[in-house]
Amino acid sequence: MGANSSSISELPSNEYLRKLCSTETVTKNDPFWNQLLSFTFQVPYNSADSRLLEESTSAICKNLAINNFHSGNFGSLIRVFLIRARELKASSQCEDNIFTWQTYNALFILRNISKYFIENLSEELLMEQFGALPKLADGKDGWCFVDETDATGNLCEELINSLIELLVDVPVLNFTYALHLEALNTLLILLSSQMFHPQPAHESALYRYFMQGRCSIHACLLMKTLVQNFITQEKCPPEMLDNNRGGALSGFTAAVASSLWTVMTLGLAGGAKKSTDDKEHTLLANQSLLIILVLTNHCTTERGLSNPYRQALFSCTNSQGNAESTSPTEAVATFKIDFTKLYNTLCHNLKDDQTTLSLYLLLHQNMNIKAFIMSRTNLDQLVMPILQILYHAEDKNSHHIYMALIILLILSEDEVFNKAVHEILLKNIVWFKERTISEITLGGLLVLVVIRTIQYNMTRMRDKYLHTNCLAALANMSSQFYDLHPYVTQRLVSLLSMLSKRHTKLIESLKNTATQASSQESGSEAEAEHDNVQDLAVLEEVIRMVLEIINSCLASSIHHNPNLIYTLMYQKDVFIQFRTHPTFQDIIQNIDTVLAFFSAQLEKHDKNLSVHDVLDIIKQGARQFKRERLKKFPELKFRYVEEDQPEEFFIPYVWSLVYHASNLYFNPSRIQLFSVNT
Repeated sequence: MGANSSSISELPSNEYLRKLCSTETVTKNDPFWNQLLSFTFQVPYNSADSRLLEESTSAICKNLAINNFHSGNFGSLIRVFLIRARELKASSQCEDNIFTWQTYNALFILRNISKYFIENLSEELLMEQFGALPKLADGKDGWCFVDETDATGNLCEELINSLIELLVDVPVLNFTYALHLEALNTLLILLSSQMFHPQPAHESALYRYFMQGRCSIHACLLMKTLVQNFITQEKCPPEMLDNNRGGALSGFTAAVASSLWTVMTLGLAGGAKKSTDDKEHTLLANQSLLIILVLTNHCTTERGLSNPYRQALFSCTNSQGNAESTSPTEAVATFKIDFTKLYNTLCHNLKDDQTTLSLYLLLHQNMNIKAFIMSRTNLDQLVMPILQILYHAEDKNSHHIYMALIILLILSEDEVFNKAVHEILLKNIVWFKERTISEITLGGLLVLVVIRTIQYNMTRMRDKYLHTNCLAALANMSSQFYDLHPYVTQRLVSLLSMLSKRHTKLIESLKNTATQASSQESGSEAEAEHDNVQDLAVLEEVIRMVLEIINSCLASSIHHNPNLIYTLMYQKDVFIQFRTHPTFQDIIQNIDTVLAFFSAQLEKHDKNLSVHDVLDIIKQGARQFKRERLKKFPELKFRYVEEDQPEEFFIPYVWSLVYHASNLYFNPSRIQLFSVNT
């Protein structure tokens, strides 16, 4: 790869790559490596470019997989990288760009070879590739092994440990950015064995290297580095994304390198002009976040195998301020980070699945971060992006919607949050298109969007889990509803009206089915009847919950919600069919008591009343209404509880995010962990 190839189509015939994948042994001290590693190229920073490179080099990697057991060249390449990596810290301090450049190139080749091995070989055969030693004829009885073991321990573990130390010890500078990015990509590739060979992570040799031994010692520093990368959101150096400059490292090395060796340029992007937006990609932050998700969501439940990365992240504390930690009392290795910067970065990037999932994990697992978020006075920065995810549900995948809803549910468990959202006033919500609302509280908008999500789910997705979480969040907030906007109360009662009509239709459908029943009833008709019975049971649960939400608001804050009373009176016919239904009778009694009281108040006045007059009478009546007249019901309180086997959901989800968002190419035909279309 070090001479006279002008395009990726010529890579299979490149003399240096052919030697690397041949049976000829190249030791770690051979001058060959300086020649191989002296090239510049346009970095394949998206999956399309990566696929072009992979397709061009697959034959090379296949030959290496076969011949490596004789040549040991894969191990030699790793040792070449390890030697350079040990000196990188000093190199970066003295700005030895050529040294950094060659180290990057070694890692880039290593990553692509490792990816081929992981996608095409079992883990057992992969470990044999890492352990293969070069053999030379000894002139007597065939072959002897060449001693290349200058490092202690397993070569794969050495590589992982070296990559972690590189990320932790080498500063992110303009000329080391690409090297950091390549180290992160290589770690992702090594961890990606889960996609192609799904198995419990604790049974994987690769994952044991991460979770135990030398690598785990750096868990705290690595997690701190990755979180800091995410917070910083440092953009790629322009030359990384600029074809005209020749690639990620060529801006500062091409002139020097060309005087030392023949430089090969790979035009991976095909001359396409990149947009300004592409140049603003924060690739380092993105890959760091993906690795955080991968490391913290594997090896979470196995006894006897702790996950040091998960422990470190979920017990980290705020570097600003003197707030006492709410972490467990036992000693846990952790780190400190600026929570304010982390909060701001999370809020700014919640449009991405991976950021939303990260926020969920931090809220659910790190009590320090949860307490910090709940104390914010600018909660709108966090809640508004979540509401936009739900509002544009038709454009989002179901997992993203679930995570957004669960975040709202976790937030709604806190009374301070439920009160605070009604104290934040918003104006001119441009993305809310159903109706122009010049002014509304954050709490009112939250209720409005969640109601809309329930309606969307009832008509499109029909997912019980989704609307259960929606209703649970509204139920938690209901006792703190304050001065709900007229449109919010209208949508709440309209939801009940829609559910009521659906309830009537289902009852009629079941009656018709019973009337038409005969001994010759087909299996499909019986199945349809069974589905209708199940749908009716779910629907009645939803109706009951909506009625309880309305009742909770009336019982706790009737004097603060005149618009709700007005809407209930205006649409009182909605409640007629529920009065005789045994499932709803008890809760309807309270609503009827309220309606009767305020109807009596209005009857004392002239019938030709304006809306303003009616609201004034309602406000006066609310001050006189004695809440003791209402039957007491248990307080509506729901808490989010994670499933018993969370890895079954989170591991496929995390790797689907890596597949779609890492800018790396993974062969979809070989992925077994999830469907690539989800």
